[in-house]
Amino acid sequence: MTEAESERPNTPAAEQKLADLIGRLRRLPAESEWAEFKHNQANPDDIGEYISALGNGAVLAGEPAGYLVWGIADGTHDIAGTSFDPSLAKVGNELLEGWLNRLLDPRIAFSFRDGLAGGKRVVVLEIPRPHSQPIRFKGEAFIRVGSYRKKLKEQPERERALWRAFDRAPFEEQAAAECDGDDVLRLLDYPVYFELIERPVPDGRTGILDALAREGFVRPNPSGGWRISNLGAVLLARRLSEFPRLGRKAPRVIQYAGNSRVETRKEQTGMKGYAAGFDGMVQYINGILPSNEVVGAAFRQTVPMFPELAVRELVANALIHQDFSISGAGPTVELFDTRLEITNPGKPLVEPDRFLDTPPRSRNEALAAAMRRFGICEERGSGIDKVVYQIEFYQLPAPVFEAAGENTRVTLFAHKPLTKMEREDRIRACYQHACLRYVTRETMTNASVRHRF
Repeated sequence: MTEAESERPNTPAAEQKLADLIGRLRRLPAESEWAEFKHNQANPDDIGEYISALGNGAVLAGEPAGYLVWGIADGTHDIAGTSFDPSLAKVGNELLEGWLNRLLDPRIAFSFRDGLAGGKRVVVLEIPRPHSQPIRFKGEAFIRVGSYRKKLKEQPERERALWRAFDRAPFEEQAAAECDGDDVLRLLDYPVYFELIERPVPDGRTGILDALAREGFVRPNPSGGWRISNLGAVLLARRLSEFPRLGRKAPRVIQYAGNSRVETRKEQTGMKGYAAGFDGMVQYINGILPSNEVVGAAFRQTVPMFPELAVRELVANALIHQDFSISGAGPTVELFDTRLEITNPGKPLVEPDRFLDTPPRSRNEALAAAMRRFGICEERGSGIDKVVYQIEFYQLPAPVFEAAGENTRVTLFAHKPLTKMEREDRIRACYQHACLRYVTRETMTNASVRHRF
């Protein structure tokens, strides 16, 4: 199967996956807090409330997603077929899917899928469980009580249980996919994992799965088969697009002509998981970086515009510290003629001015620990120190660390003579120099500042 075929919704593999899902849902003894069956009823407001109720219910049930299925009889779970077509449904002049997305908070990556079951058309709405807060529709959160849909605020016990579930189930532990053992080995680039930890690949499928399970990358599914965790998928996916809720988390590298975003020269989106594809991504970035010619005492040397170690550390930080609950956005590296911007979704947990001298906090502790153990990023707390040190060593303008809306952004600047630096550039360089001297237990002096510039 080619990569393009694996992503198209109507390929035999996709149809079989949908058929397996419908079969699993039909085997449920009854509707649950995370699964609902309909025939043709498709009122837009009801669908929005079901997205909230079933997504929130999936959190309480420990399920990776909630499901609303059209074409399955409620009581018997017989296949009845449906005439509902979400691709044609509208609310006023607005397509149903866009209307729902606009009124949901957070804007989760729900998806409609349709196919044949028993020769009849069935539509499945898959609702990924939220990561950190209840799903709200038109400002109201809902939950399932038995087969009834209720406002969450009217169910205080369930509301407390829901918030406790958010606290105890970090993103990394949640399920990205449910599959059998063969699919686990097909979806995850497990040889890369054993290469990174410098151990031989175990003999046989059972040994490999047991090793992945010990790391928390997979775990047995109570109903049979395996669940690939978000941690396993984000790190080791052969293709992130195989995991619908993680496809948009693939990092992008964009090179522009000039210093604006008007004209794009190149754009590359990562296919692999972060551990599996990190070195290739960094090599690609360094390969498109412009070079400067430095004249030494006896020779000329060509060096990249930005230090390779600084780029590596900042890219790793963007991957590790992103907020995975923000849907539709992933880490982005943007190269302009005179600057490099590295952006990740999520506001910084530490004030940007204190990145240098404050112990870091991470939203994704298991991801950060794995990336450090794999040697992809530096030990805790030393990454930004090394970035600023490298910038000073190459006598580049001080980087900018900032919160940009719901994102964190770091900007590196190409070499600029001191005479052409703005006042803000000089102040920022002095401040970061002072912070760097402080964390290394040294004193900033006039001589050290002159050397910095």
